[in-house]
Amino acid sequence: MNSLWIALAIFGCLVAASLLMMHWYPKLASRHRDDDTNSVIRLVANIFVVMTSLVFGLMINSAKNTFESIDANFHGYATSMIIFDRTLRGYGDAAQDTRNRLLLYLERAIETPYRGDEALQHRNSEAAKYLDDIGKSLALIMPPDRYHETMLQDIRQQYHSLIEQRWRIVEQSEGAIPGPLIGMLVAWLTLIFASFGYRAPRNSMVIGMFIISSLLIAASVYLVLDMDVPFHGPIQISDEPLRRALAVMQL
Repeated sequence: MNSLWIALAIFGCLVAASLLMMHWYPKLASRHRDDDTNSVIRLVANIFVVMTSLVFGLMINSAKNTFESIDANFHGYATSMIIFDRTLRGYGDAAQDTRNRLLLYLERAIETPYRGDEALQHRNSEAAKYLDDIGKSLALIMPPDRYHETMLQDIRQQYHSLIEQRWRIVEQSEGAIPGPLIGMLVAWLTLIFASFGYRAPRNSMVIGMFIISSLLIAASVYLVLDMDVPFHGPIQISDEPLRRALAVMQL
């Protein structure tokens, strides 16, 4: 789901609920405007406020955990590439072509980050092709002795570990917050703002506060949903670990 469209929908629902209830209140029958009805509406609204706070807190915690988990894996991935490069360098000149392909892959990975949604859409990653070329290059290396054969086995294990780490990051790059939970949150917020519009005075100050409050709440939900998808939007995981790894490998 597109976080921006969800935020816009939330903004529209909250503004519409509060202003429509404010507009309809004078037209309601007298039995729907007495103090007992107002007390029940406020009581129900308070229940939804508590539930909304709990659910929104869970959403923030889920997005934060997803972001931190991928960020840690991203740093680990960059570290693994530095170690892989050091191992290739220690192997000797026979692994120089593999090192060059690793540098090329890292440059392309920085320029064209790959996400899980692209895999679901059957898009091929240009960087992944260079990563496959590293495996092909390793297959062509012929160790001259038992020592280099042992080193080559370790290099191949590191290479497979890199592939595993990469796909773990790709698979984690999609949002983990369920759509029905977001829909329930929107419904609760709409009811809460409708209760705010009940008996609210019809003046520009109140209308302005409804609009500003709706905007801020929609913006908050947008940022949480955006943080839940770390490679999209304004809140993204930095590619500095990969850039630092590339700089170290080019020394």
